[in-house]
Amino acid sequence: MQFSDNSALLVIDAQKGMLIPKDEQPIPCLDAPVCIKTIEEVLKIFRSAKLPIIHFRELHRKEMVDFGRELDGSEGVHYLEGSEEAETIDTVAPIEGEFSIQKRRYSGFFATDLDLLLRGLQVEHLFIVGFLTDVCVHYTAADAHQYNYHIHVISDAVRGSSWEAHDAALRAIEYLQQGSVITLSDLKI
Repeated sequence: MQFSDNSALLVIDAQKGMLIPKDEQPIPCLDAPVCIKTIEEVLKIFRSAKLPIIHFRELHRKEMVDFGRELDGSEGVHYLEGSEEAETIDTVAPIEGEFSIQKRRYSGFFATDLDLLLRGLQVEHLFIVGFLTDVCVHYTAADAHQYNYHIHVISDAVRGSSWEAHDAALRAIEYLQQGSVITLSDLKI
């Protein structure tokens, strides 16, 4: 997949909570350390191409007034402001010139200025990496589709709550836009 000047990378919720041992995680996530290594490689490619990179952090108020229905599912309380788990993983943290957006819900578009930023940057193609494939990655990709962006989810740089959920989310994204699920080896400068 050749990317162009109108491409950007979205790094979804690469937060320290994903590295907590599986039996202690408030959000179940598979194989996060391996995925982080792949995200590091994707970041190198986009940084060397000098393309926009937008990092997201899911962040909730300590008073827990902004979770909405999020706690009705399988996730426990997570990513409270000021907590260590809410911080970005050091090796994939934003550097000078990259953008950061905090979000209160799953989609990077919901109640954020992401669409305004993308339009200002004249972005048409979104490459997506991060966590969780079946939640925040999926909802962001679906909303990007609704906003008329071309989506490209790098399948070996995302992880889900289970392999079954991860695979199902990738199939759902591919259903929206054929050819939207790619791998690290597909990226070309």
